[in-house]
Amino acid sequence: MNKITPCLWFDTQAEDAAQFYTSVFPDSQILEVSRYGDAGPGPAGQAMTVSFELANSRYVALNGGPVFTFNEAISFQVDCASQEEVDYFWNTLSDGGEEGQCGWLKDRFGVSWQVIPSALPTLLADPDPGRATRAMQAMLGMRKLDIAEMQQAADAPQPAG
Repeated sequence: MNKITPCLWFDTQAEDAAQFYTSVFPDSQILEVSRYGDAGPGPAGQAMTVSFELANSRYVALNGGPVFTFNEAISFQVDCASQEEVDYFWNTLSDGGEEGQCGWLKDRFGVSWQVIPSALPTLLADPDPGRATRAMQAMLGMRKLDIAEMQQAADAPQPAG
């Protein structure tokens, strides 16, 4: 069990969100669903909380009503080893949601994600500041991150000067 478990506040979509997320990520499952009873405050039978694991990390989704909504102040980073992984997570998580800049997106539930290739931190930390700058400039012009395009930008020869 996690010492710290993120709790995601949904209006009424906690169970749908947990089912969606566990279908997207390997090594994921719904662990437990507790439902509102006749005492409320939600409709009897509606999920109150849904405990689930994503890639072996535990989360709780809560149907707490429309009082709070998600914003980019909290996001989840998805570390991707390949462009195929970037494409899969980007396309799946953004379906019905909203694409942002630089690998950021909001899913159909309003939760923010960063779909980041493992190569990005290496490119941005390149000991050659010119390479790192060119990779950063390429990234800033993208929505879904393209590893080959960032690498090509980093490797681009610079005019003598």
